[in-house]
Amino acid sequence: LIIIDMLEDFVREGGALEVTTARGIVPAIKKAADEARGAGTPVIYVCDAHDPDDREFAIWPRHSVDNPPGAAIIEELAPHPDDIIIKKKTISGFFETSLDETLKKLGIDKVILAGVCTNICILYIAAEATWRGYRVAVLKDAVAGLTADDHDFALDQMARVLKAEVR
Repeated sequence: LIIIDMLEDFVREGGALEVTTARGIVPAIKKAADEARGAGTPVIYVCDAHDPDDREFAIWPRHSVDNPPGAAIIEELAPHPDDIIIKKKTISGFFETSLDETLKKLGIDKVILAGVCTNICILYIAAEATWRGYRVAVLKDAVAGLTADDHDFALDQMARVLKAEVR
């Protein structure tokens, strides 16, 4: 299970890049994480951790600078001691991170995605995972997009183009 960007700056009211529907998916993500841990399935958090002068801030407002409070995982989804946290500096969970190496080391061939934003980081991690040979599942009730249209478009693309399991 990969939980993506469930950080203060995305989830909390007034966060730097607040995704207003993100708070509504917290219970579904918590349930998925608890079930994964109970089944012995690794839980991996992939989290924005930007430098203060990150070039992404030319496109998006300054957010999730690599220190709390904005870059902190929300308390409701606090990682357990055995969970893995991987920091990323782009919309890609794979670019210049240890995600692929970690998945291979764990013997993972299927990833299950949850978090924000359906139409940005979820979509691009799903695409890269597919290109790297992983099977991909997306928990549609545990992901949130910037808008309902963005969310629906991304789920459709992942199902039709990437052949991801959207459940």
